[in-house]
Amino acid sequence: MTLRNKRIVMGGEGGQGVQAAADILAQAVFEEGKEALYIPNFGIEQRGGVSLAFVQIGGEPIGSPKFKYAHLIVALSGRSLERLQGYMSEESIILYDSSLLAPPQVSDEVIGWQCYDTIAPEAFAERRLTDRRQSFPEIPRKVKYIFGLPASEMAQNKLHPRVANIIILGATARFTEIVQLESIKKALEERLANKIKRDPALKDLNYKALELGWEAAGRMIKIPVSTGKIFKR
Repeated sequence: MTLRNKRIVMGGEGGQGVQAAADILAQAVFEEGKEALYIPNFGIEQRGGVSLAFVQIGGEPIGSPKFKYAHLIVALSGRSLERLQGYMSEESIILYDSSLLAPPQVSDEVIGWQCYDTIAPEAFAERRLTDRRQSFPEIPRKVKYIFGLPASEMAQNKLHPRVANIIILGATARFTEIVQLESIKKALEERLANKIKRDPALKDLNYKALELGWEAAGRMIKIPVSTGKIFKR
């Protein structure tokens, strides 16, 4: 059975590692013998601009590098989520870093299910980033699900602040249901080969970050029918 292609768009501020995450995802899928296409879109991100990445993966031929709607929208900042609103549809899933973006406000207008990862709060006892969270932008249309993952806090308190994007990558990969975790690890190791050669500890650090994101997404996928805080808007 041919895997249906998934369209993913990722966004964040320059320096958050959005392009690296998207590139690794596409490479991992390609190495599995499936179809993969990654297109970066960024301007003056070094000066504080928004960085976007477009990825298509699956088992079917990719007809066009551009697409109208995304199955999965991944946002690491409020500005990037605002930029990605045009790619939303009623079948879209939003994954955002809830360390940096406050949860959307509950209202009577149906947008979708809001699901927040239920990682034990003691994991973040050392320091919280949530006091400085940006407001969640108003979503002008319905989406299927909204998932919040505190990737930056997980990275800062359990691993290293610089691997927040790798945690997001692990979660993104799990949500696609197309690529295997081991393939992501292999693609990541290839991309970071020179850095790992200089500092071998980076391999295990990034592997742990991938696993955290992968496992967190697995829990969130089950939330609508099992545990967690769910709000229907």
